[in-house]
Amino acid sequence: MLCFDNKSWQRDPKRYWRKAPQEVQDFLVPAIDVYYRDKPQVERDEGMRSCGIVGQTIMLMALELGYQSCPMDGFDYDVVAKIINLPEDHSIAFMIAIGKGTKDSWPKPGQLSLDEVMVSNHFD
Repeated sequence: MLCFDNKSWQRDPKRYWRKAPQEVQDFLVPAIDVYYRDKPQVERDEGMRSCGIVGQTIMLMALELGYQSCPMDGFDYDVVAKIINLPEDHSIAFMIAIGKGTKDSWPKPGQLSLDEVMVSNHFD
């Protein structure tokens, strides 16, 4: 289960930049507040983006270790949140199933061509 803290930016934001040069810290730490305050969609977008990157990394590592994986959604998020006692200011991004396959996977249906999913430079 990949979850994120929507308010992590409020919880000691200096910790994200503690190894950066002081001039970088002086600029970015105050900018965190400006970027996120009163912007719940930005908070959610950042959490989803971060969990997406982490999720892909977990899935690639699972593959390297000889496991198969599958990102999952479509479950009852509210029920799962209750089961895991998810804090009110956290959100669930998605779940990843990891294990050993029992049979070969079937071909992915509806795979779109690259031309249908990628735009170069601008939309027509």
